Amino acid sequence: MNMKIKNIKPQKLKGYVFSKLSVIWRSLSKIIPFDVVYLHGYYFLLMEKKLNLKNPRTFQEKLQWLKLNDRNPKYISLVDKYEVRTIISKKIGEKYLIPFYGVWDSFDDIDFNILPDQFVLKATHDSGSVIIVKNKSEFLNSTDFAKAKKKITKKLNYNYFYAGREWASKHVKPRIIAEKYLFNKKNNDLSDYKFFCFSGIPKLLFIASDRFKGGKTKFDFFDLNFTRLPFSAHGHPHNDKLGKPKNLDKMIDIATKLSEGIPHVRIDLYNLNGDIYFGEYTFYHDGGFVPFIPDEWNKTIGDFIELPK
Repeated sequence: MNMKIKNIKPQKLKGYVFSKLSVIWRSLSKIIPFDVVYLHGYYFLLMEKKLNLKNPRTFQEKLQWLKLNDRNPKYISLVDKYEVRTIISKKIGEKYLIPFYGVWDSFDDIDFNILPDQFVLKATHDSGSVIIVKNKSEFLNSTDFAKAKKKITKKLNYNYFYAGREWASKHVKPRIIAEKYLFNKKNNDLSDYKFFCFSGIPKLLFIASDRFKGGKTKFDFFDLNFTRLPFSAHGHPHNDKLGKPKNLDKMIDIATKLSEGIPHVRIDLYNLNGDIYFGEYTFYHDGGFVPFIPDEWNKTIGDFIELPK
């Protein structure tokens, strides 16, 4: 037996084994045809407990139920980072859109001549494909260019649906968009306000901060009065320096309008020096595979979701 494994305590060893098995299960995602079978297995390996779909009670269980049962065709355009721009413009106004430079089907199609010195590239169909360019000339003449091409090309050739069975993503056309690089020079950061909405009513939010400072991104949960809530996720540290934004009410109003008629969705907004920008629609927070700590909050937040009959 590997000495590193031999010295792991039983509970941690169980977590280690489940983690390794979840990677194997995910690698089989394309050949497991039934969504319900895949989700039962993946949920069990990541959460270390059975998935209850007959009577879902926790936030994470209800997200899995929604993946399988709430397949509204309009969700496809909402998660498409290009198509959603038209919807946002009509619903709340073009001023809330991040300035846009172009859309392309492949990395080789990108016309870098029309892009400014700083910009962001991202795929339209997934999460995690963001490429931040702070100096175009340096980027184009460094190994970062080849790395970016490899990363985005790989993302374009992968259907984001398979990993967590997030239904709407399956039907989004993979493309690349370029947007303005948003950055707050005052604090070397850009806070991301994520509102958890339930049938058009925002109930709570979390703020992702310190994203570009070299350490772990900090996650802080609040109610809509901006009172810190006593739970966490991912084990991320807190940011005690966060202050209530002056235009919080406006962000709540935007989240309300954008989430209308949807059983549950997370509305992500950026706030840069008082200017609000739409980020994205997120229907399945962390894929529904990351619990809140302490455990009772999984049921508390799950109670906010009223599942369609």
